[in-house]
Amino acid sequence: MTAIQRIGLAGAGAWGVALANVAASAGRRVALWGRDAEAMARLALTRRSARLPEAELAKSIEISADIGALVGCEAILIVVPAQETRAAASELARALPAGVALTTCAKGVERGTSLFMTEVLAQAAPKHAHAILSGPSFAADVAAGLPSAVTLAAEDEALARALSLALNGPSFRVYHSTDVRGVEIGGAAKNVLAIACGIASGLGLGASAAAALTARGFAELSRFGAAFGARPQTLMGLSGLGDLVLTCTSPQSRNFTFGVALGRGESPTQAAAGKLVEGAATASALVAMAHARGVEMPIAAAVAAVIAGETDVRGAVDALLARPAKAEG
Repeated sequence: MTAIQRIGLAGAGAWGVALANVAASAGRRVALWGRDAEAMARLALTRRSARLPEAELAKSIEISADIGALVGCEAILIVVPAQETRAAASELARALPAGVALTTCAKGVERGTSLFMTEVLAQAAPKHAHAILSGPSFAADVAAGLPSAVTLAAEDEALARALSLALNGPSFRVYHSTDVRGVEIGGAAKNVLAIACGIASGLGLGASAAAALTARGFAELSRFGAAFGARPQTLMGLSGLGDLVLTCTSPQSRNFTFGVALGRGESPTQAAAGKLVEGAATASALVAMAHARGVEMPIAAAVAAVIAGETDVRGAVDALLARPAKAEG
């Protein structure tokens, strides 16, 4: 497969801006597209986003509210939330020639269908190759040029390698994989489990409880992954354990801070503060999928119950502590 030289980004939020700079610093020609004409005009003028003000976009990046700016790109990164991925992919499929690779950068499961992100791409844009980018990375860190490492997965190994090489840079290391399902399961599940760790922090349960939740959360993630055919080494890697550790321990994580607010007594609506929390949107679908496969995920189920208003945080913690003792596994 020939080297990818021109990359488009659909979505101009913090992560879209950070990845646009990543692609530009890797030597690619870059087009950044967003639907809000006024916001994109302002971004083109100032080269700075209100969502990531400390990052200045490279002068070489083309910024546009016209989706036509993405025509001619050999690969597109879809940098929108999980629940908006279908609409974005459908729009791109109408605008782009068949065959352009679409890479989702969202971490979640689609509500209503319980589909993983690459499955959504396959339905919404069937004439396009699809891939997923995931791993332990905060937009602010990446934009600041701090070292980060992620995984890019596609079923076609040549495509996965070409995409990873196109984004790989001095401080942004991209590993490639063909375990698409493993990579997207890690990203979806860790967001839900990070909410649980945030709740424990908000309740003041201490570092020991946080460590126990992270470890047992990883056990849940691993069981879920095994049920869907994920490779153990993928779940132990960047997009699984790596992302789980980052998201369960940092106040930069929106899922973690949402959990902290829940632990301090706020309602889910108050805790979200008008912002999208991917783990909250994914929790119920993840638990339903686990139940359908006979996979035990008590921590994720407790989070889903709290978000649905079926129990409060104290009741969820008490229920987890009251579970029968058993062998670790």
